[in-house]
Amino acid sequence: MNTGDEKRSNHKIVVVGSSSVDFTTYAPRLPNPGETLHGYKFVTSYGGKGANQCVAAAKLGANTYMISRLGDDKWGVEYKKYLKELGVDVRHVTLTCNVSTGIAQIMVAENGENQIVIVPGANNHLSCMDIKAAEDKIETADIIIGQLETPLESTLEAFKRCKGLKLFNAAPAIKNTEFIFPYCSILCLNETEASLYVGFAVDLTNGSLALKKILESGCEKVIITLGDKGAIYSSKQDSKCIHVCCETVVPVDTTGAGDAFVGALATYLVTHKDYPLHQIIGAACAVATMSVTKEGTQTSYPTRFDAFAKEYEYKEL
Repeated sequence: MNTGDEKRSNHKIVVVGSSSVDFTTYAPRLPNPGETLHGYKFVTSYGGKGANQCVAAAKLGANTYMISRLGDDKWGVEYKKYLKELGVDVRHVTLTCNVSTGIAQIMVAENGENQIVIVPGANNHLSCMDIKAAEDKIETADIIIGQLETPLESTLEAFKRCKGLKLFNAAPAIKNTEFIFPYCSILCLNETEASLYVGFAVDLTNGSLALKKILESGCEKVIITLGDKGAIYSSKQDSKCIHVCCETVVPVDTTGAGDAFVGALATYLVTHKDYPLHQIIGAACAVATMSVTKEGTQTSYPTRFDAFAKEYEYKEL
């Protein structure tokens, strides 16, 4: 399914991360603790932050390589086959003996809000040995992506080996993981995750303060996504804090929108590297915005999408 002229170039996006199967229920609203609600639909689909980001990039035409662990159950076998059919290089997606494939139980309300419970399964077995086995792909990658749904020491090992850009999505947020930040070319997180690291509730009014505080942890650039308010970013090299706006839409399902953003960001950083960062971020926001207008996670990610057909509004905070 890989499409687009960029696919014929030699860029290489490597994703080190999770692959999980999503079991999603749809209900009028999210239940309160101890409450049972009647839902109206149930869907089984492919997910996991790592695989989501990889698929988002692949659908946009990127050359993608996945380093991940699946269980030796039917879900693992089917997932690996599915990724391969999308054009993802799965030579380093390993089926793990006597371990279940990771799963996510997702509840989605009519207003697009969601709640998620993750059982990591095989994702917990992604090790530094997997990184060593894929070292030729990692060392020559134009960009490598990592998240926090697999053991962090494996991601850190991959970042140390990669000579290209290191894009780290600090999600789901976990305290005491800041030791990887100095190895990150770009740290990407949403306002909830940023709030955990800076110690106050982050929004557009105090975003510049949050960016500066996170930059002190050692990463080169920080991007904080703000949902329908777009994203803000700053860097060590330029202390300006820039707000990139995005289109407001009525959300249908916000599950996986952050992963759509990360996958698109990585793609455009290598296929449109001469573009200003604010336009690359704007284009990634557009991909994420498109994803929330459809149900599902990977199924909501666009293909054959010209994100640079328009110019994105931005301003200094």
